Amino acid sequence: MIRVENLHKHFGGFHAVDGATLDIAPGSITGLIGPNGAGKTTLFNVIAGVLKPTSGRVLMEGEDISGLPPHALFHRGLLRTFQIAHEFHSMTVRENLMMVPPRQAGEDLWNAWFHRGRVAEEDRQIHARADEVLEFLTIDHIADEKAGQISGGQKKLLELGRTMMTDARIVFLDEVGAGVNRTLLNTIADAILRLNRERGYTFVVIEHDMDFIGRICGPVICMAEGKVLAQGTLEDIKANEQVIEAYLGTGLKNQTNKEVGHV
Repeated sequence: MIRVENLHKHFGGFHAVDGATLDIAPGSITGLIGPNGAGKTTLFNVIAGVLKPTSGRVLMEGEDISGLPPHALFHRGLLRTFQIAHEFHSMTVRENLMMVPPRQAGEDLWNAWFHRGRVAEEDRQIHARADEVLEFLTIDHIADEKAGQISGGQKKLLELGRTMMTDARIVFLDEVGAGVNRTLLNTIADAILRLNRERGYTFVVIEHDMDFIGRICGPVICMAEGKVLAQGTLEDIKANEQVIEAYLGTGLKNQTNKEVGHV
């Protein structure tokens, strides 16, 4: 679904992404791991159109999407979430979801004045869809709470829910487990797995929690210093000498499984 070819992103003399090449298979849940500063979030930002690449290209199903803005990629079904949730804090959880679907009739002044019935019917449909999403994510009990007042883990579920309010095809999740308690993290994992299996979502997940990665991800990609070091199963990654060096500064293989698993 996604191919990244020799991608570079430079900030002055700093090479945040330095010749990364990787593939994301359709229908997969791919983990993206690596030490802090490895270039993972910058890679996400380039793929998702937040940043333009210095060189190289990004393909989606064979079509070059390099440098397309986020709104154009949104309409192609490519979405991303952020490590720090970006909710509309003064709106309710349900209202946050109802904001997502594009080209709503009520956004047109003519419709708002002269086609109120059409606007009202579409609003009812979007309201019902939002309630279905909230129930799917098991957060329907907070539907009417202000989004700014819910917990960090619930905000991560809300971000995931917003991807369900449109025709998402591939979703990039940036540290979805950061600051989330274990119970809600399990809920998030369950939701990702269900969306993948039942609705065909493709996911790419940045995460430092190796238990979480091991539970939901098939292929895993490890980055360091802007480069892709290794791709394979989590066990393959844990046994890779370059990965151990990047995480631990040592090449001692007998330390791998224990120590990399806790990074």
